[in-house]
Amino acid sequence: MNIHPYLTGDLLRHLDAMGHGDTVVLADAHFPAARTAAAHGRILDFPGVTTPGLLAAIRTVIPLDEHETALYLMSSPDGRLPVQDELIGAAGAQAKDVRELQRGDFYTAAEAGFLVIRTGETRTYGNAILRKGVVS
Repeated sequence: MNIHPYLTGDLLRHLDAMGHGDTVVLADAHFPAARTAAAHGRILDFPGVTTPGLLAAIRTVIPLDEHETALYLMSSPDGRLPVQDELIGAAGAQAKDVRELQRGDFYTAAEAGFLVIRTGETRTYGNAILRKGVVS
């Protein structure tokens, strides 16, 4: 088995600890990741990695939830941005799997995440919440 180089031991340990329906927040460099993770303390930093790149790596070991919305994005006032299209592609998501949330709702959903991962993504709205499916 080839393990993607972005999948560190710490990241794999956290992803393994997640249950079906738990969420992982992939945050860009602008996102208040430390504050969002303060309640549970599960935060990882990947400063040299883009959010779509890390999402693609995570999807090699985590399936999408088939029963609920699997991917959440923060809606942009300018419509869907290229980084968001990249996130959808990296997740391998279909339109039915994706939901856009207003900023405040996205932050609330992120606070309920099992794990927060801060990336080095500098493009705005480069955030996503991924809901874990059943690993077979």
